Amino acid sequence: MDEKEDELGAFDPNIPEEGPSAPPPGWLDEVHGYQGHEEGEGDNPLYPPPPAYNPQPELNRNTLVPNVRVPTVSEDVARDALLKFVESKWRYSSKPARNLTFRELKPVTVYRYRLETYTETRTSSWQFEPYNGQPVDGPQYGVSPLPWDIPVTLPQRFSDRMEKVRVPHSAIVKVCHMCSGCGRVRCSACSGRGQKRCTACHGKGFRRQPGNHRRSSGSTRCSSCHGRGRKRCSSCNGQGFRTCSVCHGSKNLLHFIQLTVTWKNNISDFIPDRQPEFPDKKFEKVTGDPFFVDESVLVYPIQGFPDQEICDVSTKTINDHLERFSSSSRILQQRQTIELVPLTHAHYTYSGKDYSFFVYGMENKVYTSKYPSACTIL
Repeated sequence: MDEKEDELGAFDPNIPEEGPSAPPPGWLDEVHGYQGHEEGEGDNPLYPPPPAYNPQPELNRNTLVPNVRVPTVSEDVARDALLKFVESKWRYSSKPARNLTFRELKPVTVYRYRLETYTETRTSSWQFEPYNGQPVDGPQYGVSPLPWDIPVTLPQRFSDRMEKVRVPHSAIVKVCHMCSGCGRVRCSACSGRGQKRCTACHGKGFRRQPGNHRRSSGSTRCSSCHGRGRKRCSSCNGQGFRTCSVCHGSKNLLHFIQLTVTWKNNISDFIPDRQPEFPDKKFEKVTGDPFFVDESVLVYPIQGFPDQEICDVSTKTINDHLERFSSSSRILQQRQTIELVPLTHAHYTYSGKDYSFFVYGMENKVYTSKYPSACTIL
């Protein structure tokens, strides 16, 4: 072994090497209702128990659809909407919008079907924190309640939220698995020696002058390590060990099961493609008039609606939501709506040429694929 290397110092064998960041398998006892959980593996799904009742569809249930009048816009409203749109496009001139001549304002019937399924999902995982004498709610106080028996405060319906809850009576104190209860671990950067070989002189303590191939009066002492061939380890500041990053020096950890409750409003929308010239994606950013709303724990497919495609989509979407969510989540409420989304196709002329644009949504947004003229920068 090189003489300089031997001078780096010896490590303290009483300080353990750094252990795993998560407890090894079998480190913690299983808790009834939370089997198969290992720390560090992420949340485990907790499948809900079957519902106390199984709702059945009502026989011969027909949706009562009110008389719906297709909304129209006037020429003034259409012009104002176009002017507002032009103002948001710096390359567009407002002159065509002010001077155009309308030929026809054609309303288009557009229905939007929406199904909302409000679910509650529960997952759990082992968590830990440094133990510093805080109260330990362990099995000595009773048996941990089952995951779906733990009470939580319900949020406002159809709103997303997440809440984390410690499972009662699941806590236990154990020696830190990272440092084996020492509170500190051997520095991996210097192998516990507190010093590292100087990388500038490769541990020799001197550096050759350019053109010199052997040690002579032309060699100079290494300025990085001051001729010692070694430097203090910056990772542990020369101590050879670091405070345990898991227990932060407390030597023990408080383990507990954490229950994560997630409420989510799962939404599916559908709009029949009835106007090829208008991109349906534009409807996502506007509102419509919800003239039909049906809400229950479980809703049933719409029947008797004049647009059969809406009825078919209702059946398909409801079945899809039940299949996707009922096995892994608890369905708390469903709501289906039919909206009439305003859409008017405005045809006009300007400078002897024909053009058109769409006014859509309750907000009177505008879409056009072609505008008469744009400003030019000279």
